[in-house]
Amino acid sequence: MMTHKFERDPESGMILIPVVLEDVEYELRMALDTGATRTTFDFNALHVAGYPIFEMNETGKTEKGAIETAIGIIEVGIFEAKNISALGQTVRDLKVQVYDFLKHGIISDYDGVLGLDFFEDTEFTINMKNQTIEVKTA
Repeated sequence: MMTHKFERDPESGMILIPVVLEDVEYELRMALDTGATRTTFDFNALHVAGYPIFEMNETGKTEKGAIETAIGIIEVGIFEAKNISALGQTVRDLKVQVYDFLKHGIISDYDGVLGLDFFEDTEFTINMKNQTIEVKTA
């Protein structure tokens, strides 16, 4: 079992986790959301990180999907990420969602949401008092 410290956004209280997507030399700040079924990246954050999301759209490698949010049902792109690393583990071939936050008037201090799909093969415990997450790969 590995223990990792986390930080919380001072305004929202969200737990923020550093995430690396595939081989991009850029660390994304993702909000840990235990209510999210699927990991979702902000389209703009992927673009800034140099992730080839535009090429994927042009070659048809992304699927379309829909998710229900507090503002209603929204359309998202879905693609398979080769490697996502966070909290000392790497998940391979994970289908993730992409949503353009800015296009829909959302200005966020984080780059997306790390959902439960990332933790599918783990046991994890969140200790709010100590601001740590213990992760054990099953």
